[in-house]
Amino acid sequence: MRLVNHEPDAIDLRTTPVHLGLGSRAKSVEGFAWDPEVLHAYSAAVAADGAEGRMVTLFDGDGPDDHWERHPAGDELVVCLSGSVTVTRDVDGVPDRVVLGPGEATVNPAGTWHAVDMAGPASILTITPGLGTDHRPRTEARPTENAGTSGPRTP
Repeated sequence: MRLVNHEPDAIDLRTTPVHLGLGSRAKSVEGFAWDPEVLHAYSAAVAADGAEGRMVTLFDGDGPDDHWERHPAGDELVVCLSGSVTVTRDVDGVPDRVVLGPGEATVNPAGTWHAVDMAGPASILTITPGLGTDHRPRTEARPTENAGTSGPRTP
């Protein structure tokens, strides 16, 4: 995994996220993968950006999400590019759902547990603060405040 300044070619956000950092800098994240070793390397490489750093990623999917997550360092923007998605937030133990169609977006407030479900094939773009992100399996009806794994995984 390495951060690249001024990538001259097209970037496929499905496989190569872009990190938005301090000083309005955008760097592609080459060699990125959703595995603990790469996530740790990414977190270390962008640590100086603190809560201001953001990861821009595109996800294609079909079906329900398998985890809850929250981003304590800041708000996350979720944009539906195609298909239909439902973003479910846990607000004081009550599910709050918003359905998005193409071109529509929602903001997951900092620290709010949420999950994204895709109704059939869909694509979303996320802009996520990775610092301190927590994950919980979606085996429970709602997430708990304790335990989780840190890392920038999103949505």
